[in-house]
Amino acid sequence: MAPQQKGKQGTKGAKQIVEENKGTLCFYRNMALGSAGASLLVNFIFFEVSKTTIFMSSLSLVVLGAAYQFMTFMSRPKYSETGSLLDSGNDLNMEGGLAENVKDLIILTSGTMLLALISNYFWLLLLLAPAQALWKLWGSFIKPWLSQRNISEEPEMDEKKQRKMERKLRRSMR
Repeated sequence: MAPQQKGKQGTKGAKQIVEENKGTLCFYRNMALGSAGASLLVNFIFFEVSKTTIFMSSLSLVVLGAAYQFMTFMSRPKYSETGSLLDSGNDLNMEGGLAENVKDLIILTSGTMLLALISNYFWLLLLLAPAQALWKLWGSFIKPWLSQRNISEEPEMDEKKQRKMERKLRRSMR
């Protein structure tokens, strides 16, 4: 076990980021394929397939494929003609990054596909993804923009009101 360091967290090297990204992509690819394969296999063998199941399974497969391709695109390293690493791509394991949201989407969709084997009402869990996106949009952009706008719209005091306030302040200090 490595000793714990105090202070600043160490930085990763470019080659280490590339290797960790490969492992992360492999894990999430296996998760997506495993849950999709198990869900589709069990649905088509043991259950009566409805239009809802076909539509939601197709939608889930599209979401899983798009999320995985986006992660692959984000983490694509760039090499020179000589084969040396120029850019390691984005770190998929960085806390608070965009990749964390994409990984959450893959986990949510995979879990929903498996839970939907119990009941079709579990497909409603997929509504958590746009709800979370709206929540983050509200907290990051909309609310700060509205509060900044309200501050700038406060009416400025004209000179007469400002002198009157100064006189009141001087009287109260006596």
